Amino acid sequence: MSETTQPTQPILNEDDTQPIKPIKKAPRWRSILISILGFLLLIGLGGFGGYSSGIGIRESAEDAIIAKQASEQYTLALVDMEFGRYETAKQRLEFVIDTDPSFPGASEKLTEVLVLSVIPTPTPLPTLTSTPDFSGAESAYARAQQLILAQDWAGALTALDTIRKLDPSYKTAQVDGMYYFALRNQGHALITKEGNLEGGIYFLTLAERFGPLDNTAVGLREGARAYITGASFWELDWKQAVAYFSQVAAGWPSLWDGTMTASQRLYNASMRYGDELFVRQDYCDAYEQYKVAAGIGNLDDVAARNFNEASKICFPATATVIVVTTAPAEATTPPVVIDTPTETPIVAPTP
Repeated sequence: MSETTQPTQPILNEDDTQPIKPIKKAPRWRSILISILGFLLLIGLGGFGGYSSGIGIRESAEDAIIAKQASEQYTLALVDMEFGRYETAKQRLEFVIDTDPSFPGASEKLTEVLVLSVIPTPTPLPTLTSTPDFSGAESAYARAQQLILAQDWAGALTALDTIRKLDPSYKTAQVDGMYYFALRNQGHALITKEGNLEGGIYFLTLAERFGPLDNTAVGLREGARAYITGASFWELDWKQAVAYFSQVAAGWPSLWDGTMTASQRLYNASMRYGDELFVRQDYCDAYEQYKVAAGIGNLDDVAARNFNEASKICFPATATVIVVTTAPAEATTPPVVIDTPTETPIVAPTP
């Protein structure tokens, strides 16, 4: 009888007899390529960030230029309204609103211009008072010279206009020089003596057509423009008002618009802006605003109270260490010590 025997050795598959293959590492060139690509990507992102930053700076500069243009056109529109040039004022105000719809006071002035433009202008009746009779360009020229010497700038301009009406070619260079001198000084007088900032800016701008303005006139015109812009933010944005009147008060503290000087404007605006900062708990910034106002005049009750509170918060009192010393005892006179010999002297025997 035959028996079927089972194999005692394990059966190995063909695959099991193959050696284990080592895992291949990624080629080095691949990691280098990935590093280079990553570096290039970082450079690209940095360049894009710089490009975006440059665009932002350029847009900010463009906004500043547009804001300055709108402010100048608004100022000139006020001058046009004062002299009855309503159509020109209307065009300027429309430009301001198109440029900046939220420009302070532009919409109200445009409404005022539209109302004034439809009011019929009364025909002036002839007056019975006698007027100077300029018989010719020569006499008008002499009259203009006398008025300039008398610093009657408005009268000199009237005489110069008469010369141009009578004979546009009469002493053209001299008349142009007189126009420049009279217009420049008339604008300066309107701003510094009468507080008519818009009128002064207008005459200085007219003088610039005859020649470049001197540094004093240019600075005064810029100060007047900054004053007008700062006044447009009055009681609407104290931060902007402080910014503009800080500039004006630094160069022209006595510049005024018939109501307050630039220094007084800065004094009031600093207190009110300080109040806003105090309410927002920006105590240290509020302290600085109150400090500016206190350098000009006495703070009012609200500002003084807030100033003291902000001072305590921003500059808390530190503990003072007091060193107590005991008074020294009454000094006594030390005893006088007389040196005495410590050895017995030897007496020599007598012979």
